[in-house]
Amino acid sequence: MAVFILLGSFVFLLLIRVPVALSLVISSFLTGFYLDIDLAALVQRMVSGLNSFSLLAIPFFILAGEIMNEGGISRRLINLSNVIIGKVRGGLAMVNVLASTFFGGISGSAVADVSSIGSVLIPMMKKKGYDTDYSVSVTISSAAQGVMIPPSHNMIIYSTAAGGVSVGALFMGGIIPGLLLGLILMILSYVIAVKRNYPKGDPIPREEIPKIIREGLLGLFTAVIIIGGIVTGIFTATESAAIGAVYAFIITFFVYRDIPLSRMSIILKRTFKTLSMVLFLISASSAFGWLLALLKVPAIVTDTLTAFSPNDIVTLLIINLILLVLGMFMDMAPLILIATPILLPVAMSAGMDPVHFGVVLILNLAIGLITPPVGTAMFVGCAIGKISMEKTAIGMLPFYVAMILVLLIITFFPQFTLFLPELMNN
Repeated sequence: MAVFILLGSFVFLLLIRVPVALSLVISSFLTGFYLDIDLAALVQRMVSGLNSFSLLAIPFFILAGEIMNEGGISRRLINLSNVIIGKVRGGLAMVNVLASTFFGGISGSAVADVSSIGSVLIPMMKKKGYDTDYSVSVTISSAAQGVMIPPSHNMIIYSTAAGGVSVGALFMGGIIPGLLLGLILMILSYVIAVKRNYPKGDPIPREEIPKIIREGLLGLFTAVIIIGGIVTGIFTATESAAIGAVYAFIITFFVYRDIPLSRMSIILKRTFKTLSMVLFLISASSAFGWLLALLKVPAIVTDTLTAFSPNDIVTLLIINLILLVLGMFMDMAPLILIATPILLPVAMSAGMDPVHFGVVLILNLAIGLITPPVGTAMFVGCAIGKISMEKTAIGMLPFYVAMILVLLIITFFPQFTLFLPELMNN
């Protein structure tokens, strides 16, 4: 009955559109009343859920992304990508994917990627003769890299939910799968572009190329500082995030100088708004997760799935299917916090490393961000492209196939994920 109250009330509250964090709190307290648990214990769990040094990295990552996004980094990364690969047929589509790869290493957010890169490239692609559904599909599918390629605050959230998995190992584990996803999407974009006879990119004047490369690399160095500091062991993830935020501030306001320093107050307001939502969600999910463990829900799910099929391959396919379906209806951060304590034990019983599971989880939920009916990144892309979700979903079909292919590769070939973390440890 307690499990029914906990999960049933949570689902009901979501259906009547109560915010996820509030739904978690209300369902936790209702279950606490039923079990006659001292409610102070639930409050303590909510507070202790935020008592983690690694969580300090989240505000700095969000701040760095907001600063670089406001300061015109997306435009510079698009120009840099255009220099590298824009001359081939369908070049703008491949520039779109490459720019998302670069921008993902700074923002760590698929929605930020779509809104920044898409607001420039989707209208540009349409003007050059690309179909709208194709333009939006390329943009939102490549944005999934934003949560795979470090730094990604969602990986920090997973680290907390998984009981302290190394953030550095997660960052390293996401690099090869993220680049593999980008490569597959670029190949697919090129094939479709050739088939539909989309145009080649416009030539760039030679005298402008050095400036484009210099400005683009200056922005990318934010990610180099963060990743390099963690890999070399010079900084922790939190320290790297703080230094990256300071570097982003200096580059944006004193090198690029596209915006006045007065804009910093607006950037801080947006950062605090996002941060308050994320931290409230983490706090609420701590109490919810504690009750899940108290009621032995993870053990029940593990026993059920292993009884359904003792085959590890089938178990991993079921886990992926569950995550893909859930990702269609809920946003990424709450799903990480809810699904991790339930499904991680199942994955580990099937022989999956926690770092490996974290990357697979993130990719599953990234696909959910671009899948109807509640794909937030898809909503943003459709709004920019002025196209319905139904038409976009049809245009997305080959891209869904490509992303599922990458998902299966990293699920059943853990070397793609674990090679760099193991190399880092050695």
